[in-house]
Parts: sequence; structure tokens; C-alpha cells
Amino acid sequence: MGIFDITTILMVLTALFSYINYRTLKLPTTIGVMGVSLVVSLGIAGMGAFGVSAPQPHAEHIVSHIDFNKTLLHGMLAFLLFAGALQLRINDLARQKWVILLLSTLGVIVSTFIVGGLTWLMLGALGMPGSFIHCLLFGALISPTDPVAVIAILKTSGVPKTLETVIAGESLFNDGIGVVVFMIILELSVGGGEVTAGRVIQLFLQEAVGGMAFGLAIGFLAFQMLKRVDDYQLEVIITLALVMGGYALADRLHTSGPLAMVASGLLVGNHGRAFAMSDATREHLDSFWELIDEILNAILFMLIGLEVQVMDLSWGYLAAGAAAVGIALLARWASASASVSILRPFRSFSPGVVSLLTWGGLRGGISVALALSIPQGPARDTILAMTYIVVVFSILVQGLTLGKLAKRFNPGSRNGDASI
Repeated sequence: MGIFDITTILMVLTALFSYINYRTLKLPTTIGVMGVSLVVSLGIAGMGAFGVSAPQPHAEHIVSHIDFNKTLLHGMLAFLLFAGALQLRINDLARQKWVILLLSTLGVIVSTFIVGGLTWLMLGALGMPGSFIHCLLFGALISPTDPVAVIAILKTSGVPKTLETVIAGESLFNDGIGVVVFMIILELSVGGGEVTAGRVIQLFLQEAVGGMAFGLAIGFLAFQMLKRVDDYQLEVIITLALVMGGYALADRLHTSGPLAMVASGLLVGNHGRAFAMSDATREHLDSFWELIDEILNAILFMLIGLEVQVMDLSWGYLAAGAAAVGIALLARWASASASVSILRPFRSFSPGVVSLLTWGGLRGGISVALALSIPQGPARDTILAMTYIVVVFSILVQGLTLGKLAKRFNPGSRNGDASI
């Protein structure tokens, strides 16, 4: 099956599921599309119990031809992260910089070890395979919040603007430390040799610092080009080339493409918007990237729902996944509590901030993609099943109820009025 055939099938299914959601469920597009996709996938899988097995092989054939890891991490993610960063204002991020910094560094590390330790105990109690190092690997891929899921769902959740800034900013920047922790533990799990302090520093500088520096460099180059032209069509093309060329080059340089897109998106979306664009360009550029963001998000969340076709979700894996949901939430609460406690002597926080940060720490497709990148082994299927169940719960349950929780703690606030 060729790439055009696969793309066509995905686009048609996304349009169909979006239409069904719009006409019936009326949920936010990303959540609704994933919900419909999941119901259809489970329905096809369940047909076998009634002796109707014809659709399932075809569905599995289509899904198995989609490399989710490659499609997301080496394709869609560049556009989604740039579009997300383009919308954020640097001044808003600067006001919440210490909260974002602690959550995206200390928070990820604390959560990784809590998830790893509790998952190891849980799998042992269930009699399922999983060494301590593999449980830490699960902790590393599930601890960072997913910028794609977070930004897509925050748009429609109605949470206060400051809280939206913190959660979105954290999700964009915790990629650096998250990738470093994941890569280190992955090297240990596959016997890649001793991991020294020098290796950790090298990975961090190469991935996180290198990615941000590279993103600022290509973003500045694009800014200089934008400043010298006044043609919105050309300027849209320049930003499109920035994303595609920049992400591909970052990959070749073995630095963080996601962080490069965040840095370049912030520069173009703030400095570029203020000093290099006319009103017409701003309007067309925003409309273009908003459309790209909506289309790719709908396709991605539809894909997450379809992935159930190739998952082994036996009762043992379902039990482990249900327990992993609780573990992930507990770890997120602990990391958010630690970060807030450190900063509480220096600033005030609004009521329920830890609860909101905990429930707003959404996981998404990046966690599934990282789980799929783990080499084959006895623990891979367990990690993949747990990851998938945590992601589905995060999007469908946390995503749908985050706005209600925010109103509970700030009943009189309007969007943007409440402080974190």
C-alpha cells in the first residue's frame, strides 16, 4: 500500500469521524474524533465474538502499514509544535518561567522514578514481565506532558489563561529533559554500555541546548527573510520551509527537532509578528497554521484511536494499564506538589493549583510513539499497552473534565482572570 493510499484513507476517515462528532457527540474535535475512532476500532475488534470477523483483518492490515512512530516523530510533530509555539506569547511565558522550569526538569525526573518504582511493584504483584530498568523506561516516556495533546485540548477547556500558559509552556519545554532521560534509560535497557555523568551532560547539551540554539538560529534567519518581503503568500512559504527544512536538518545534526521547532516558533510568533509582518500577513499566517494545526491534530487523534487494532489488550494488560493510570496521576501530583512547594515561599498560588496541574498534565501520541520505538522484548508489549491506556484515559477523561475542574476552583473567574 503506497503513501498516497494510506494518506487518502486517513483523510477520509478523519473527515467522516469529524462529521459524526459534529452532528452527534458535539465534543471538541480532537477528543470527539478520537472517541469515534476508538469506538469504531473496538466495534470491529468485537465483531469476532459474534462470528463476523471479515472487517478486522482489513483494518489491521491498514493500521499495520502505518508507522506511527515515524509518522508522528518524523513528520507531523514538526508542524504541530511550530503551530503551537506560534500562538504563545513570550511575555506570558516569562511571567511563569520558574514554575515552567521546575515542572519541565525536576518534575519529569521525580515522576520518572515514582512511576518506575511503583510500576515495578505493580507488575510484580500481577506476575507480569518487567524489569526495574524497563519500568523506569515506562516512567520516562509517560512522565513528560504531551504538547500536542495539551495545546489541542486547552483551546477548548476554558481554563484560566495563566494556567493554560503554564501547562502549555511546560509541555513544550519538558521535551528536552524527557528525551535525555528516555535515551539514557533506553541505552541501559539494551546494554548500551555504562552511562557516565559526561554522557548525560553531552546528551543534554546536544539535545536540549543544541536544539534550542539551532531553533533560534533558523528562526532568526527566517525572521530576516520575512522582514525583507511584504507578500503574505511568500511569507507563509518561508515559514513552511523553516519547519520542514529545520526539522529535517536538526534530525541530521542529532539534536532535538521538537525543541528547535518550539524555539523558532516562539521567535517568529513574537519577534517576527511584531517587526517583520504586515497586518495582512499576520492574518493569513495565523489562519494557515491554525488550519494545519486543526487538520493534523484531527488525523493524529484519529490514529491514536485506530492503534487499538494492533494492541494486545488482554485482561492482564488491561489490569496493568488501569493501575498505570493511577500511578501516572500520583506521580504527576507528587512532581507538581514538589515544584509548587519549592516556589511557595517566593510567590502566591491560587486555590487548587496542584490539582489543576495534576489533571492538566495530559499524555498523548508522543508517549505512544516512544513506546513503539522500544526494541522487541518481553516487557515491550506490557509497556505499550500501559502507555496506550494511560493516553486514552488522559485524553478522553482528563481532557473532557479539565474545564469543569478549573471552574470548581475558580467559580467566579473568566478565562484569563485567575492566577496560578
